[in-house]
Amino acid sequence: MRLEGVELRHISMPLVAPFRTSFGTQTVRELVLLRVVTDEGEGWGECVAMPDPLYSSEYVEGCMDVLRRFLIPALAAAGPLDAHAVAGTLLPFKGHRMAKAALEMGVLDAELRAAGRSFGQELGATRDRVPCGVSVGIMDSVPALLDAVGGYLDEGYVRIKLKIEPGWDVEPVRAVRERFGDEVLLQVDANTAYTLADAEHLARLDPFDLLLIEQPLEEEDVLGHADLAKLIGTPVCLDESITSAQSAVAAIRLGACAIVNIKPGRVGGYLEAVRIHDACVEAGVAVWCGGMLETGLGRAANVALAALPGFTLPGDTSGSGRYYRADVTDPFVLDDGHLTVPTGPGLGVAPLPDALAEVTTATEWVPV
Repeated sequence: MRLEGVELRHISMPLVAPFRTSFGTQTVRELVLLRVVTDEGEGWGECVAMPDPLYSSEYVEGCMDVLRRFLIPALAAAGPLDAHAVAGTLLPFKGHRMAKAALEMGVLDAELRAAGRSFGQELGATRDRVPCGVSVGIMDSVPALLDAVGGYLDEGYVRIKLKIEPGWDVEPVRAVRERFGDEVLLQVDANTAYTLADAEHLARLDPFDLLLIEQPLEEEDVLGHADLAKLIGTPVCLDESITSAQSAVAAIRLGACAIVNIKPGRVGGYLEAVRIHDACVEAGVAVWCGGMLETGLGRAANVALAALPGFTLPGDTSGSGRYYRADVTDPFVLDDGHLTVPTGPGLGVAPLPDALAEVTTATEWVPV
């Protein structure tokens, strides 16, 4: 295939309810969609960066800038498109993994649509549906939290993840366990909110039989996580610290994690995500698919990824209605706690023109 140009589309999607984590509160999801146009058709990519560099160093406007000025021109200059060569072509540009992941996703979608193959087939999916967990943000009160968790369990979600931070950790977890029992699969996510000095406090979570505690310390503190893992009984899972297969292997070897959360945008794309999956399987480490409040486009790709054999824990692959009243694609709807893996060519889904137009705030055509 030959690249003809890329449309960058800035969209703004109101959330059904505020989503609060240790680094801020979101009421609207702003992100960038890419329409990659080739001489054989087009594909869609989704950039999961946030408006501000709080979860990671990347942010929406920065991603758009690096895409238009560097990444898209470099890909165009490389000749015929090959999704598996995108990462190598963009390697000279340091960082910017979310922007790179979006571009690779769009190229891969176009390539697979033209070939009549699905994301699931390409990535190595072995299941036709995947179990779904849900991420529950920090609430104003414990009763509000219990109401939210109860609602999600009634909807059929098979695992609950609670966002935590200092001052909102032990008591909310205790309340959820007391109300809903030990049979509920429960985990917590700190988004780097603690330090190693908090080890004794975090050990107070051990009696609640959590699946894991996700990213308790700063992303660069891999050795701190290795030390923490020796001081608490709850398995440590890394999120922000894992940026590649190489970093995953190093963290595992150091004993910094027993579980890995794989977010394709964070690691530079779905093909690198597969490499991380393979490395973790070889090391005997469980993985699960994280979420970044994706639209139906990113959700379709995440569900396909989560169908690989090493994804043995439910991911944050929630239904569309968890975050949005209206998605830009046909909605993903929970069925007995699971989502179906799309089987159509490429992502297996496409934007609905009217829905996409309603949330679009700006478009830009980058010619090649």
